[in-house]
Amino acid sequence: MNRPLTMRIGVDLGGTKIEALALGPDGQALLRRRVATPRDDYRTTLEAVATLVEGLERDLGRHGSVGVGIPGAVSPATGLVKNANSVWLIGQPFDRDLSARLGRPVRTANDANCLALSEAVDGAAAGFRAVFGVILGTGVGGGIVIDGRPLIGRNVIAGEWGHNPLPWPSDEERPGPACYCGKSGCVETFLSGPGLARDHLAAGGGIGEVEGIAAQATRGNPVAQGTLARYWDRLARALAQVVNILDPDVIVFGGGLSKIEGLTRSVNARLGRYVFSDRVETALAIAKHGDSSGVRGAAWLWDKEELDKIHGVPAP
Repeated sequence: MNRPLTMRIGVDLGGTKIEALALGPDGQALLRRRVATPRDDYRTTLEAVATLVEGLERDLGRHGSVGVGIPGAVSPATGLVKNANSVWLIGQPFDRDLSARLGRPVRTANDANCLALSEAVDGAAAGFRAVFGVILGTGVGGGIVIDGRPLIGRNVIAGEWGHNPLPWPSDEERPGPACYCGKSGCVETFLSGPGLARDHLAAGGGIGEVEGIAAQATRGNPVAQGTLARYWDRLARALAQVVNILDPDVIVFGGGLSKIEGLTRSVNARLGRYVFSDRVETALAIAKHGDSSGVRGAAWLWDKEELDKIHGVPAP
């Protein structure tokens, strides 16, 4: 396929929705589409992604590169998806199947890497060299961008802080909730939306959604305030490990829980208790592009030089 490239297409493949976005050469959004994810059906999910891409191209009359953020990673050993909480993707050659379906190269990356890349390109982390992107939602993900490029890692798991144990646990936190990965006490089991709701219920707060718990805390409910205080302390502990190992210039937060008022202030007030330094200079920021960061980052997965080579554009 040698049609000239005139836009970038990003796809955010989530557990409940699939979003596709076309970006112009200077990063402006051209058109966006969203459909529900066909849960537990790999072939229908694959077709939904391809149909979204083709629909954007048809309606815009342009040809685009394709990058897809997935809730997992493609194993370099097998070429199959691994570590996906959308479990129907596990063991499937998603990138190869989508490339064959669309008739062009396709690039995939973990959705947290897409968040970090989006914010590093033109978001809250623009101008920073080392970026750690955090997704706090149904799961807990992390992505690393260095000098504008995602750091993937030898095992394609760079940034997967959610499946490390919660550091410095109290007796009440041991052994921790069971995690879908097969272990107990993972950071994800404490800091995900379901983890926060479970902790609130255990404290006597009843069944509640994250937004409701945060609203109760704002109104002065002591149980909800206690739930958030534990959450902030656990988040600070978990991120301190990231700072101690990676020492990024900035940590950018995305996902549903990043919308809780006071997140950066509350974590910043606690981070110094756990980081191995006399001062903590790490910047904390909320994703500028919000829910669109993942899909924008997927669109930026291809460098211009790579795309020019694929499409036969001669070097200047």
